Amino acid sequence: MSSLFAHNALLPQGWVSNVRLHWNDDGDFNQIEQNTELQAYENQVQFALPGMTNLHSHAFQRAMAGMTEMAGEGKDSFWTWRDLMYRYALHITPEQIQAIAAQLYAECLRHGYTAVCEFHYLHRDQDGSFYARPAEMAERVIAAAEQAGMGISMLPVLYSYADFGEQMLRHDQRRFSTNVTEIMQLITALEGKRSAQVEIGVAPHSLRAASISQIRELVAALPGARPIHVHIAEQQKEVDACIAYSGRRPVELLLDTGLVDERWCLVHATHLNKAEVQGIASSGAVAGICTTTEGNLGDGFFDLPDYIAAGGRFGVGSDSHVSQSPVEELRWLEYGQRLRLQGRNIASIPAQRKVGDFLYQAALQGGAQASGRQLGQLSIGYRAEIVVLDDEHPNLAGISSADVLNTWIFAGNDNLVRDVYVGGKLVVQNGKHLQQAEIQSAYGACIRSLRAL
Repeated sequence: MSSLFAHNALLPQGWVSNVRLHWNDDGDFNQIEQNTELQAYENQVQFALPGMTNLHSHAFQRAMAGMTEMAGEGKDSFWTWRDLMYRYALHITPEQIQAIAAQLYAECLRHGYTAVCEFHYLHRDQDGSFYARPAEMAERVIAAAEQAGMGISMLPVLYSYADFGEQMLRHDQRRFSTNVTEIMQLITALEGKRSAQVEIGVAPHSLRAASISQIRELVAALPGARPIHVHIAEQQKEVDACIAYSGRRPVELLLDTGLVDERWCLVHATHLNKAEVQGIASSGAVAGICTTTEGNLGDGFFDLPDYIAAGGRFGVGSDSHVSQSPVEELRWLEYGQRLRLQGRNIASIPAQRKVGDFLYQAALQGGAQASGRQLGQLSIGYRAEIVVLDDEHPNLAGISSADVLNTWIFAGNDNLVRDVYVGGKLVVQNGKHLQQAEIQSAYGACIRSLRAL
């Protein structure tokens, strides 16, 4: 058994003083002592809190960050960015995706993410054929998570069509191509990877890329209680195309299937009407908000106040990885609402008026639910995933625990994460990932090769 004494620990009920966290050899909490006393020579920290789940990731896009910020001759949008992304995706090898993912996950860990939901659609080789081991690309990403010490929910993506109406995939989408049978074969091939650190779910890419009949078939075939993620209503063009095809909006069309429940994460859901806001909240699904990517791509604003008022569940993800920080996602989730509504302190409820506390604790719960794993709490039976903040940093020096989350999220850009434990194992110490040199060396070689193309 291992343990850590925290002078202040963020438990489900809020900050508690003098807490000893115990975990077993499997990496799960098995005892939480409250109001206890520090023992001589005991490992002690000032501020300990649960690690955040990054509920939406395309790991390979980390290598693109900063490479698409140049205006074209016409109006740039998500759709012009997507063309560049496709061209980039055609070149990545299994070895390269592992190097990129390991670098990404090490960075995420250093900033306080301790788990990731990987929305993985690079299945085939550059020619569009499956590898000798069809799940090799997914296996490489899981290996990268293991190398970095990151918990992962691997979500093989069903991607069959180019647009509504079952339009044939474009040639530059050939590496993504899958049908329901092929996705279930990939899931079966990955079953042996499942562990306390790894879950296997599924992701129909979007209502553009997977038909409703396919989604029904996929959900029926999936083992129970596995996470199901989907991109939805990210762009107004997508909403307009869905209405033209079906007479209904994307979220409306999906909710009408009766399939959506607590297993689901609806990623982006940027363009909603009031009925759809209420429908997602009532379903028990999680809204997956990726503020830095949505801002980078010009997607729009999630309707956060109405969703909170409806009791909706949400979490955050770094998606295309222009940022690897949960603090930045949460900060700009709130700031985007302030800019949109020309007000302040939007993300709050009567029971929790501290915006940072509300955002962090809500995203902990939503991210954990979206992962399909026992995460997001310093509680018995949950994974021992702990973020330790740097109490010697000027922003936190001498601060009351009641002000820690507001200060961490809204004051300054320094990374205040000092140490990180995942499954009870120390993976970040004094702000540095323990495998950082090895991971960074492999990533450097990979990125130099890709940028020489």
